Amino acid sequence: MASVGGAFMAKRDYYEVLGVGHDAADEKIRTAYRRLARKYHPDLNPGDAAAEQKFKELGEAYEVLKDPEKRKLYDRFGEAWSQMGAGAAGREGGPGGVRYTWTGEGMPFEDVAFEAFGGSGGADAGSIFEELFSRLGGARGRRTARGPARGQDLESELALGFDQAMRGAETSIAVERPAGDGSGRRERLDVKIPPGVREGQRLRLRGKGVASRGGGPAGDLYLKIRIQPHPYFRRQGSDITIDVPISVTEAALGTAIEVPTVHGRTLVRIPPGTASGTRLRLKGQGVADSKTGPRGDQYCVIRIVPPKTLDDERKRLFERLRDLDKQGPREGLPWNRRPEGQT
Repeated sequence: MASVGGAFMAKRDYYEVLGVGHDAADEKIRTAYRRLARKYHPDLNPGDAAAEQKFKELGEAYEVLKDPEKRKLYDRFGEAWSQMGAGAAGREGGPGGVRYTWTGEGMPFEDVAFEAFGGSGGADAGSIFEELFSRLGGARGRRTARGPARGQDLESELALGFDQAMRGAETSIAVERPAGDGSGRRERLDVKIPPGVREGQRLRLRGKGVASRGGGPAGDLYLKIRIQPHPYFRRQGSDITIDVPISVTEAALGTAIEVPTVHGRTLVRIPPGTASGTRLRLKGQGVADSKTGPRGDQYCVIRIVPPKTLDDERKRLFERLRDLDKQGPREGLPWNRRPEGQT
């Protein structure tokens, strides 16, 4: 029950909020939440109090229905689910969900979700339930004899361009940081991306999570790195790989060609007789490790590209070369050997 002006108002059914039936599968609930959260997002409805309220209801409903244990309790006890059983209280603050937006320099608008952190939970039930929630919450939100409970941590994904991840960057993200009582405020945070961050690595912003309800320290914000693919570079740890096409004559006679690296263009010598698939190493032309510092290497993978069309003169030359080849490339291979006794 939510108290408004001294009276009590029943909360809407969580399934009704998301527009799904009580027997809806998890995937249907998740899809419904994402669709509606995007529709009613405060950034897309500035100044619309009704949309903002709807957005908060969606976050609260999804927080409960996405969790099998919480959903089971809700189906059984309704609004009183959070007072039933140790698993019901979950993290400090109970149900709630906030969706953040951020824009990075040179990057398109991204939509990322921070869910299941903070929220009002059972605060309306009085101080006895606040104490119960603090004892049943996670270790990071537990009230101790040394002081008030620490705020919850937040975690989300941060998409970076390939060059941003390799060289490092400074950007900012706009977030609406929730407080332990379910309120929140918008804040712009500066984020420094160290050079060489890897896919899946987490960056920690200390004290930028959920504020504590009891005046304790705020939680932390963790940003999980997602790196956008590059058109032709591939990254493997601190090493870079690139496919380098060469012609048949360049492979046979050898040559020197310019190839791109992540640090600029450089000259690469192709030895005569280079086979397709050969990996040529460019030492120190990879990515600087964000922890140890030394750069990795770049590997140029040779791809021999035959001519797609031949005029009469080139065709005669290739036929002449074929006639001069006394030993074919498949001669001597195990699957090309004749059984003993056969001629």
